Amino acid sequence: MADDNGGGGTFLPASIEAAWGLRERPAKGPKPGLTLDRIVTAAVGIAEAEGLDAVSMGRIAKELGVSPMSLYRYVGAKSELYVLMQDAATGAPPEMFAPGAPWREAMEAWAWAMREIYRRHLWMVRVPLTGPPATPRTVAWWERAMVALGGTGLDEGAKISVILLVSGFVKSDALMLADLAAAIDASGEEAPVVMVRYAATLRRLADPARFPAVARMLDSGVLDEPDEPDYEFRFGLARLLDGVAVLIDGGAGGG
Repeated sequence: MADDNGGGGTFLPASIEAAWGLRERPAKGPKPGLTLDRIVTAAVGIAEAEGLDAVSMGRIAKELGVSPMSLYRYVGAKSELYVLMQDAATGAPPEMFAPGAPWREAMEAWAWAMREIYRRHLWMVRVPLTGPPATPRTVAWWERAMVALGGTGLDEGAKISVILLVSGFVKSDALMLADLAAAIDASGEEAPVVMVRYAATLRRLADPARFPAVARMLDSGVLDEPDEPDYEFRFGLARLLDGVAVLIDGGAGGG
């Protein structure tokens, strides 16, 4: 059974300490070949194929041909498993910007790289937030963002706030993508068709006398023209970094 007391002095569960190499993983399990890595890989495979809701200790045990109780030698709770799944799917950060790159260029590269991780693994947006980054790969991504902001003059607290702001925007965009993908799967129609139908519905329901601004928007035809796929993300990220630039140029340090 995993120990939640953080025996390595980290205040982390034993399975997370094992991910950092602070604990030896069980040498002998109930079945030869059962390892924490195999458990996490099986869980990620289920999430990729069927979504996060399909992941359970019973389902993983069935995939691996073991009893559900045998998994608890390696991971103490589903919340721990989610953290390890996220770490595995995220992977190590790529070399997304050169040393000394301007902060804005570096943060844009970081945001786009993180978005790509979410797009490849949309189930990750459904993982409940249980705390700040605590696994090797997620901390490595945090490190890269801190490096990106290194020459800005912002204090450490402000850097954290900027990273939380940008990462929150990236996750919000990914959540919208996941919800849209689910809606398209349910309807069996492509995204442009969904938007055209939405515009037609609004035209029937939105009385111009009651909703004049919406009516003007519909009359402009903007909903009838398919967007460049990444337009909203590009627009939102640019506006967000415009605000960070004002903070940096103001020399307030963020305090």
